[in-house]
Amino acid sequence: MFTLHIANKNYSSWSLRPWVLMRALNIPFNEQLHPFDPDSNWAAYRTFSPSGKVPCLQDSEIHIWDSLAIAEYLAETYPQVWPADKTARAWARSASAEMHSGFQALRNNCSMSCGHRIQLHAISPALQKDIARIDELWNEGLRKFGGAFLAGEKFTAVDAFFAPVAFRFQTYGLSLTGDAKEYLVRLLNLPAMQEWYASGLAETWREPEHEREILAAGKLLADLRQ
Repeated sequence: MFTLHIANKNYSSWSLRPWVLMRALNIPFNEQLHPFDPDSNWAAYRTFSPSGKVPCLQDSEIHIWDSLAIAEYLAETYPQVWPADKTARAWARSASAEMHSGFQALRNNCSMSCGHRIQLHAISPALQKDIARIDELWNEGLRKFGGAFLAGEKFTAVDAFFAPVAFRFQTYGLSLTGDAKEYLVRLLNLPAMQEWYASGLAETWREPEHEREILAAGKLLADLRQ
């Protein structure tokens, strides 16, 4: 069986992607959670991940690091990872790659936290551009492929890649339009997302660097964690 190495569920957006993908598609795996520790992460994580980062998927003696590589590896055995339709699959891969390599303003200004609720001090032009592009992309996929999910009726990797964005929009109260607004609610209510969210709120770990980044972004409205 696969083993998926991840970090804290409250903070780790990269870990969420393969975790929610595998859980939503009923791909069996064992979870190994390694709490963030800035003083020891590199050496500790290198024991299972060549990059010293999470997520990392272990399949017997094979180690696959990086969330996009994990999705492609899983697709070799589980073709439902990507849409069956060629056009939808091409769009889904492109959108996933765009998310994987872009949206730096959103990442930098809105660090992931399941438990916080933050009112941003300000929305910079760069952050507004990222929000507008996500709104455009989500509405495009929903209209073009006519499904409940971004590339059709079924949850696929492209939805998993935007799962951390859904938590960010919830945490920082960011706005969407049209079908994208309804999709955000649908994605947050997905059973696998609710499972991750509940686990994130239950965590007692606090990582100082992440906490500082989150609280520096705006006014704290609530902290829903234990």
